Amino acid sequence: MLLLAFLCALYMGWSMGANDAANCVGADIGSGVMSVRTGIVLTCVFCFLGAVLLGGQVIKTIGKGIVPLASLPHQQAMTIAFAAVFGAASWVTLATYLKFPVSTSHAIVGGVAGAGLACHTVVLWEKMSQIVICWIVTPLGSAIFALVLYPFLAWIFGRPAVRKIGDRLIVVLIYLTSMYLAFTWGGNDVANATGLLTGTGKFSAQQAAVIGAAAILLGVVTWGHRVIETIGFQITNLTPLMTVAAEIASSVNVHLYTLWGIPVSTSHSIVGAIFGVGLATGIKALNLRLVRDIFVTWAVTPVVAGAISWAVVKLVVLFM
Repeated sequence: MLLLAFLCALYMGWSMGANDAANCVGADIGSGVMSVRTGIVLTCVFCFLGAVLLGGQVIKTIGKGIVPLASLPHQQAMTIAFAAVFGAASWVTLATYLKFPVSTSHAIVGGVAGAGLACHTVVLWEKMSQIVICWIVTPLGSAIFALVLYPFLAWIFGRPAVRKIGDRLIVVLIYLTSMYLAFTWGGNDVANATGLLTGTGKFSAQQAAVIGAAAILLGVVTWGHRVIETIGFQITNLTPLMTVAAEIASSVNVHLYTLWGIPVSTSHSIVGAIFGVGLATGIKALNLRLVRDIFVTWAVTPVVAGAISWAVVKLVVLFM
């Protein structure tokens, strides 16, 4: 079971990289400033740094804060870890195939809760409720921040003194903000892949961060381009300055939650921010049908991942 849990953690990391790479550079590529190859390289480097340097807090929450794995019998803890990660990764893989940016944080939290319920063990519902509230606030906060920030940046870059160097400065800012966003993504989301490994007591937070980061990088490189198309080109037509505003709003949002040890969705954060800058230019600029479809997949993600994990636990118990 430990081997299965470890392999599923690698699978989850790969699926996260494939789905969530778009959160860091999809807007850059959609604005025409950055190539797909450059975006993937930047994401890999700074995601790895964020996972190793910043990932410890959220890893502890995923590993011990939803179901107290360390206090459970070894076999039961291994079963929950395996089923939760498998359920979450399966759903994220399907969503990536369909080119929908879903929340890997929602998936893993739903998976842990579903597996815990199937094993008739304690689920820390108070912590779960805090996480769910943050899920709701995350896209709303980044949307409001971006909605306010974009007109302010447009005013600054419209000033005669700035206009002369505006285009070059915006390009520099796009690269810096995408690096920062990738860093915060690695810091928050690496826990979704390997946080449960620490909860079993077999891996330290640092070991889990390195393992998860490596798996995420593989997903970014091999399949990361699919959801990049949705984030970068299909929600709204992004200008370079809109991209800067969206990435600043999203990365600051995620960084704050990471420092608090709360697993939130970088997908929610960047989509909310893109929605905010799109709203700043007029509601007609948004692809409202796609936004609706994304919201629906967000809502069903923890439920579907939890249901798959619940079913996997029942199968494991039946055959072992």
